[in-house]
Amino acid sequence: MSRLNPEKLSVEFRAGVTAVEPIIKRRYTLTHSDITAELFLTIGLTYAYDKINAMRDEVLGEWMRHGTSYAYYAYLYVDGQFGPFVAGIRDKVFRRELPLALEAIRYGDRKLFKAHPELDNAPIVVYFMSSIPQYNKVENWGTFSNYDITSSNRC
Repeated sequence: MSRLNPEKLSVEFRAGVTAVEPIIKRRYTLTHSDITAELFLTIGLTYAYDKINAMRDEVLGEWMRHGTSYAYYAYLYVDGQFGPFVAGIRDKVFRRELPLALEAIRYGDRKLFKAHPELDNAPIVVYFMSSIPQYNKVENWGTFSNYDITSSNRC
């Protein structure tokens, strides 16, 4: 079941990026408003650092080529600015909200996925970045086909 409300998603394409290209060097910055529950997806050749706030609760991502196929890498800053106790809370929140974030990225960039259907089967590799070993992890989060809210074949 989808959690994404497409009406709450705003997408911005920055210079050098169109709705369908490039794949490599395409960078995603997903931020949100706690007040309105709106999501803001910025797609460009660099991350939208101007959109990132002091809480550092954004999701950053990029496509990488591996031989003849692609993989999507997502980066989550778990530590925040508050120390180990809060890192545990942030880790739980990121894990709870990551499916919504991946749905937003998949839906917000749906024209890219339509133009390059092989991207739906690319692995999603998530880096939970932390100076605390128990939270510093790299995990496989499936493929974007699992996060396509327009598909009737969703798990």
